[in-house]
This record gives sequence, C-alpha cells and structure tokens, in this order.
Amino acid sequence: MAAAIVLAAGLCGARRAEAVAAPRAAQVRGAAGVTDGNEVSKAQKAAPRGAAPTISSWILDRSLPADVLYEDQQCLVFRDVVPQAPVHFLVIPKKPIPCISQAEEEDQKLLGHLLLVAKKTAKAGGLGDGYRLVINDGQLGAQSVYHLHIHVLGGRQLQWPPG
Repeated sequence: MAAAIVLAAGLCGARRAEAVAAPRAAQVRGAAGVTDGNEVSKAQKAAPRGAAPTISSWILDRSLPADVLYEDQQCLVFRDVVPQAPVHFLVIPKKPIPCISQAEEEDQKLLGHLLLVAKKTAKAGGLGDGYRLVINDGQLGAQSVYHLHIHVLGGRQLQWPPG
C-alpha cells in the first residue's frame, strides 16, 4: 500500500531531479570523462567496477537526489535526468547486479518483479498506448552505469530499429 502511495505521489506532482547539478553527479560524469551526453562514448570509457559505488547506489542510499516514482523492498523507480523520450524512467533492483549478463538463477524472481513494476509504473504514467523497455549490457551494448537498470521510454512514437 505504501508503495502505491509513493507511486501516485511521484507521478502526480514529483519535482524534477536535481542530480545533474549535484556534486556526485558531476563526479560521475567527470569520471566517465564525457560531457556531450553520448551514451556510446560513455560506455566505451566506463568499466565494470565490481563493488565500487555507482550513481545508482548513491540514489539508493539517498546521497544523490532523484525524482522517485515508486519504491518497494526490491526495487526503486525514478525519472531519468537525461530523458530520451517524453516519458523516461529507470527501474533498478536494490540488490547490486552489475549487468543482466551477470544475473544468476537465484535472481529470476527479482528480474520478473522488475518487469512487472515497469509495466505498472508505465500504466500509471499514462503509457497505455505502448512503451519500450531497454536493458543495455556491457560495452558493446552501450552500458555506462554498471548497476542493472531497465529504461522505460514512451510518450511518443518510437522508431525501429532502435540501434
């Protein structure tokens, strides 16, 4: 019930995240050495860091602000600070899984939960006419943050092929 209230409150009147201006965000962007917003370029410079903190871990521990749309014991949903569509949010597990290719059999229930939360949040956000789910994996998949995250994009006609 509390999760549904957070979802409703986040979708109705949530403020835009100020993470881009936050010192940690500048630190993360600076660490990647990229300021042009090119995800492929960022992914080429990013590397899996194992236990090192990521922008996702800072959002999860609330040391970096985010426009949170939903939260439960297993995941957090927040708006992307550099949206690629009119509606663009991320669904991340609280368990630190660096990328989908490193998910284990024991993560099966969690991965299904993330997809269902993405669906529910998309519906609550008015994406009844369709949306796209994206998971980037590794350098060639343009993954620039090594904490598993599902991009949910919608609010306009999306093009195909995406890459």
